[in-house]
Amino acid sequence: MAVRPALLAGVALALLMTSAAAQTMYKSTLPDGRVVYGDKPDPSAVKVEPITPDTSKGGIGGATTPGESQTLRQMQGARETREGAEARVQNAQKALEAAEAARTAGVEPLPGERIGTAGGASRLTESYDARARRASSKKAKSPTSMEIGLPV
Repeated sequence: MAVRPALLAGVALALLMTSAAAQTMYKSTLPDGRVVYGDKPDPSAVKVEPITPDTSKGGIGGATTPGESQTLRQMQGARETREGAEARVQNAQKALEAAEAARTAGVEPLPGERIGTAGGASRLTESYDARARRASSKKAKSPTSMEIGLPV
């Protein structure tokens, strides 16, 4: 029994869609120059044109004019340029985060880089100094925003 109402609803829907697809509309031009669109012609219209809407899917993503094609290519080029710039910015941010993490890690002495003195204090070893110099030279060698093409 449940199949019968569903079948009836499907048939009714198909009939409605068919009639809507083939429906004629009317463009009525009134005496004062106004244009009115409707499913029936306006009785006071000076001019009536029947219009059958194009219900095919050909208009969606179909053929474009040369001007539209050129504009689309320009928009795609601009998008690619923008995405490339965004990727460079993200890479620069990741490099900055990595450099900051390395700098933070390089500040604190590692085990074995601090030795005690006779007075009970402690001092840093040459290995700590060498590691700090290497971190400092890496920072000096890192590319600037101008070198990687980012706006300043």
